[in-house]
Formats: sequence, structure tokens, C-alpha cells
Amino acid sequence: MTTGHHRPRTARHTSGPATAPQGHASRANAVIDLAESELAESYELPGGDLPPDELALEILAEQLDEFTCGSCFLVRHRSQLAKEKNGVKYCKDCEG
Repeated sequence: MTTGHHRPRTARHTSGPATAPQGHASRANAVIDLAESELAESYELPGGDLPPDELALEILAEQLDEFTCGSCFLVRHRSQLAKEKNGVKYCKDCEG
């Protein structure tokens, strides 16, 4: 028997608990293994904690022999300068 979308579905079995279709796990019945979660928290991933001295970076201002490309906005050496148009400099990679 088919039912339209406007009609509510009726359960075929009115007695007993509702079960999930075979092959599908029910989230309501999921049990969390606390021992596994505690074990997972104790793992330390490589590179997870960096010492403070490795986080320090020295930032330099643009040097006299460098320019910032007007297309990719990377700081390049002047040997990479392809063209300058209206005061904007472009590197060889972005010239095309």
C-alpha cells in the first residue's frame, strides 16, 4: 500500500522497541569506550608543541634591491622585474 507525502506513516509493528535497519548503527545505542578516549588523549603528535624560540621570526622591510609585485604581491629581487606600468611593478611570473 502506498501513502502520499501528506499522510502520516503508520508503524507496522506497534509492540517492541524500534530498531535500526540492519547494517546501520543507531546513535542512540552507541557506547563510548572511555579507556580508548583516555588513551587517545595521551598520544603526542610530532610537531604538536613548538618551543617559543622556534616561533620567533625576524621581519625585514623591503630592501633597496627588492620590489613587491603588483599582481601576486610577493617581494621579489629586482632581477625578477619584468615590467613596470603606471608605477606598478610586475615579476616575470606574472608578466603574461
